[in-house]
Amino acid sequence: MSAKKTLSRDQRRALLATPAGWLACGFGSGLAPIAQGTFGSVAAFIPWLALRQLPLWLYIAVLAIGFAIGVGACTIAGRALGVDDHRSLVWDEFIGQWIALLPLGIATLLPPTGLAWWMPLAAFALFRLFDVWKPWPIRWLDRRVKGGFGVMIDDVIAGVFAAVVLGVGVWGLG
Repeated sequence: MSAKKTLSRDQRRALLATPAGWLACGFGSGLAPIAQGTFGSVAAFIPWLALRQLPLWLYIAVLAIGFAIGVGACTIAGRALGVDDHRSLVWDEFIGQWIALLPLGIATLLPPTGLAWWMPLAAFALFRLFDVWKPWPIRWLDRRVKGGFGVMIDDVIAGVFAAVVLGVGVWGLG
């Protein structure tokens, strides 16, 4: 397996030795043996349950701060692992998933019946679709932008794509 897919015992120890490593690996969700990005996206729902209660401006501020901290954490963790964008680094999935879920916090986009059970699942599916498929410019960014910023930016754009599709979809129901 490639260096981007597996963690040696020393790499795991180095990753978990710092707060930056813990954050970058999504509080351990990125240590799953397979589908680390999916596990990170699922784990992102736990804090989202609290985040969705915030006013929109504060939710967006949390996203911006989480992005900035994530750039630093993923840079530090990538250096500790010796791999720029290791699969275990899933903080980008947290931020991307929260962006994908953003339309569900905008009451004017939701139908009169409000938030339905399937809407967060649709946000999850759309984010994973765009994150894996990587249409332009996501693929271009993923290949050319390195370091912590590179780890984060392609998932931010995947989250934006998912949010736009979800927002149009739920708005169309109203």
